[in-house]
Amino acid sequence: MNNLEYYMSLPYKVEIVPDTEEGGYTAYCPDLPGCITCSETMDGIIENIIDAKKCWFEAALKDGFRIPDPSQDLEEYSGQFKLRIPKSLHKTLAENAKKEGVSMNQYCVYLLSANNVYRSNN
Repeated sequence: MNNLEYYMSLPYKVEIVPDTEEGGYTAYCPDLPGCITCSETMDGIIENIIDAKKCWFEAALKDGFRIPDPSQDLEEYSGQFKLRIPKSLHKTLAENAKKEGVSMNQYCVYLLSANNVYRSNN
């Protein structure tokens, strides 16, 4: 079994998205479901995503979850898609994001990531 240092040395893709609504940045690793973080600064987002990856790997190793290899074929995906939802759901998501103090985009990425992790492990 590989250790934390091994996984930290692998070239996992990191996506950094500016939050145009509230400022700051969101970063996530597409290959590691639920590995996501936020920061007000670019320096902070780099530090935070390294820490988030470390925590993700530590939890996966501890709990015996399969750690995927870094993918090499993500160029065909932009990381964006348009989604039409009912107005009532839009309202609920916007209100919940406001309560959490994050943009609706960050909140929806969190919800999708959390659900994806759940489904990947069941």
